[in-house]
Amino acid sequence: MRTIQAKPITAEAFAKYGAFASVLEPSGVDLGGFYRDQVLQPTSGRMPSAFSPLVVPKPEKMIVTTVEYHNYTSEIVLPMDDDAVIHVAPASKEPVPEQTEAFIVPKGTVVRLNVGVWHLAAMPVHADALHVLIVLPERTYANDCTVVQYDRKQQFEITL
Repeated sequence: MRTIQAKPITAEAFAKYGAFASVLEPSGVDLGGFYRDQVLQPTSGRMPSAFSPLVVPKPEKMIVTTVEYHNYTSEIVLPMDDDAVIHVAPASKEPVPEQTEAFIVPKGTVVRLNVGVWHLAAMPVHADALHVLIVLPERTYANDCTVVQYDRKQQFEITL
């Protein structure tokens, strides 16, 4: 099975997949403790944003067998109580598992995944379970979520 190494998230390495900013250690323009417009999520205005908790148990091995993407919205991912590993691949018509990259996201870092980016749930680095806040337009999971199961040759393991 192919393996990929998770690397620390950096603006340069992650730019083609989206954007991110630390909520716990903000930087940039400080307006008296308010750091404005750190990560933007475009919306159509037709659907409200939904804030959904996700609890991800720590797997024995970080083996990726399934991915998803959204055609009409970006996705916000905020690991709350542990550092997380996320895997992403460029937007494309068909899955591109060979182009997948994995990033270590410090807890308290809000990440925006661009429209069409292949991904699945973040995984905990240290904790037995990771609590993640997911922000998507309401009911995206039902009306704009394409899920693909990799065949055995496409699956891979993420290592730290």
